[in-house]
Amino acid sequence: MKIKEVEIYSIALPLEEPFVISYSTSYSMASIIVKVTTDTGLVGYGEGLADEHVTGEIAEGVYQVIKTKLAPAIIGENPLHMERIHELMNKAIYGAPTAKAAIDIACYDLAGKALGVPVYDLLGGRYHKEFPITHVLSIDTPEKMAEDAAKRVELGYASFKMKVGTDIFEDVARIKAVRERVGETIAIRVDVNQGWKTSGNTLQALEMLKGVSIDWIEQPVLADDIDAMAEVKSKSAFPLMIDEGMRGTREMRQVISKRAADKVNIKLMKCGGIYPAMKLAHMAEMAQIDCQVGSMVESSIGSAAGFHVSFSKKIITSVELTGPLKFSEDIGNLHYDVPFIRLSEKPGLGVDVSEDTLKALTIISERVSE
Repeated sequence: MKIKEVEIYSIALPLEEPFVISYSTSYSMASIIVKVTTDTGLVGYGEGLADEHVTGEIAEGVYQVIKTKLAPAIIGENPLHMERIHELMNKAIYGAPTAKAAIDIACYDLAGKALGVPVYDLLGGRYHKEFPITHVLSIDTPEKMAEDAAKRVELGYASFKMKVGTDIFEDVARIKAVRERVGETIAIRVDVNQGWKTSGNTLQALEMLKGVSIDWIEQPVLADDIDAMAEVKSKSAFPLMIDEGMRGTREMRQVISKRAADKVNIKLMKCGGIYPAMKLAHMAEMAQIDCQVGSMVESSIGSAAGFHVSFSKKIITSVELTGPLKFSEDIGNLHYDVPFIRLSEKPGLGVDVSEDTLKALTIISERVSE
């Protein structure tokens, strides 16, 4: 089996509500979809959704990198040969993890379909039966965030990820308001998205949050300041998760050596896809650091890829892959049994892609072939 053709689609996924975090507000998500066809007629889908604040990539750049560098490099290759696929992509261009993730995911989708097994069976088999879905609360007033949380509890949600990071005093008020509204039995995770910037600001905020039950604080300081993460971890009782500051194996080594986090947030768009994500999970496992698999708010394709990684590893204890629940239109049919996610046993990613919806959401598309 050889890769014969790569089709590239730049699409805009419409959000039902604006997605507000510390450094941006999004009304739709710009995603790059790849459709990889083999000489046997099998088709695999992949996705790359860029965040310029995390990897330095933008959608237009991801599109061009796939078109001019990655697609030509893998034409004629066997999609099951993942080590070779990644070596060829790394030789074609340095970095560009989101673009590489799109190709990687499509190859895993093809591999699963070719062998007649779900992707998680290619990663060691299924370990988890299900994961609870964590609802993400966008930044708003304390009252509105608390109200949103209360409504979601009525729907069965038992955990929330709160987006904060605008001002430490306002953020503390938001967190306390949500905790007071939902009670003590609901899990709350706080994602600062680098918004508190320094260890000093972070420690001040955490001092004001003493006595508030929080599962963990995610990326409170600037991404490149792993020393600040280590300082906060050493001086606070709140568990810390690193996200933007941990992209690949280089940062993972620093996190381990400096004991800079209690938990790491692995994202396929940060590290380059399923294959490198599994390497990060193995490194974390050896260091006895818990993992989460998160997302950049991807469609059913990228979200399903993240779930397959998550379901295959014991060390991955939480997931935040809720993109499909936030879109008014999606190109795939990843199914959520709210408030849980339970993957099917369908081969590949297990996602059916609507070609009609894909075309309707497409801004531009091109193909690279033999």
